[in-house]
Amino acid sequence: MTQLDRMDIALLKAVQNNNRLTSDELAVIVHLSPTACQRRLKRLRSAGVIEADVSIISPKGVGRHITMIVMVSLERERADIVDRFKTAIQNTREVMMGYYVTGEADFILVVTARDMENYEQFTRRFFYENKDIKGFKTTVVMDRIKASFAIPVDA
Repeated sequence: MTQLDRMDIALLKAVQNNNRLTSDELAVIVHLSPTACQRRLKRLRSAGVIEADVSIISPKGVGRHITMIVMVSLERERADIVDRFKTAIQNTREVMMGYYVTGEADFILVVTARDMENYEQFTRRFFYENKDIKGFKTTVVMDRIKASFAIPVDA
């Protein structure tokens, strides 16, 4: 874990809220020079504290009207099978998020589709053609209440 001081924390809070802030705007918020802000952000990115700078896109705005939460169970929980499925998740564009979990299922996925027909095609390709999948349960999202990657950052 990277040691964070109060200036790092202030920067992280600011860029989580708006990653389009200029160096000058960040400098005013965290009371550092623009150059010091850029240097710290570069260090935080290099250390992996900041994983990516992204925009949150409205699924409906790009024609992806349906979001599903899918619980996936594997036939067996063997390292090679888990690793293969993790790779499949990473390489599948319809999977927005994937979590390897404990409990009732082995994985929880957040999946997007244009419509139910598109989701059915996805399930045939991604689940039914995969011999390592024991089963899956789909919950259709009725309304997205919050979309955020913000992590609580405290001193």
